[in-house]
Amino acid sequence: MPLTPRSQTRQGFDRPDRTLQPYQTHIPGRIILVGHHLSAKTHIRCIVKSISLYGAVLEVSPYLSFPNNFFLEILGIRDEIGCTIITREEEIVTIGFNMLLAQEFLMHVLRLGHETTH
Repeated sequence: MPLTPRSQTRQGFDRPDRTLQPYQTHIPGRIILVGHHLSAKTHIRCIVKSISLYGAVLEVSPYLSFPNNFFLEILGIRDEIGCTIITREEEIVTIGFNMLLAQEFLMHVLRLGHETTH
């Protein structure tokens, strides 16, 4: 018997093209570097320029270097997101999340971003 996909009824999940699209933001964040014994003592400020379920675009100082793997903390949200650098061109860093974000978490981030810019 062939498997047939279930209808997805949650908001946004019925249109995959909309679910995966990046949302333009301007949210302050911090890059948290993992040190010796998994300590997180070093932080680098950044701006989250866009975000989606699978990754984000960050703006950072072009003079700072950091490893390919780190945690991203969006200011105002206590969760840390595991990330990997995909590309970097001067101050623009494209990252992929190590796990897809939950749709509800992404909507929370977007609401927070809307509140901080207005």
